[in-house]
Amino acid sequence: MSVVAFERKRNEVLWSETELDTIVAALNVAIASGDGRGWETGMTEQGDAQLYLLGPLPDQACELCVSRIGGRYILEDGSGRLLFEHQSLALVALHAKAAMRPAWSGLVARVALLWCTIRHVIEDRLEPVLAESEEMLVHLAPQLAAFA
Repeated sequence: MSVVAFERKRNEVLWSETELDTIVAALNVAIASGDGRGWETGMTEQGDAQLYLLGPLPDQACELCVSRIGGRYILEDGSGRLLFEHQSLALVALHAKAAMRPAWSGLVARVALLWCTIRHVIEDRLEPVLAESEEMLVHLAPQLAAFA
């Protein structure tokens, strides 16, 4: 989802200080990573408050969006898919923090795939060569013993 910056009316207060502190504290690790990430507030077409976690420079695409519609807080990813929805901002902030953690499952899956590939190569390529070498050694060993 792309964020288009429109000129804001100056007297609008969309988020309270405590709400902003809660959300920004949850996203602090992503924002403080030093790659140009940031956050921006905005509003929906109906005037509801939104906060966007923007990606790295230069594109700054939206990575997460927290909206307050009525008394509910809604967490969406950058594609607009619903991640979590609740009346408690603290719970939504926890889910936002979890959404920004790197996915270890992808790394674990890659390591498991690499391990299976290495085992497959050893079983299919090296074992036949070693078995033939062992068989050849069994046939030549008595003749080599005669030279000793």
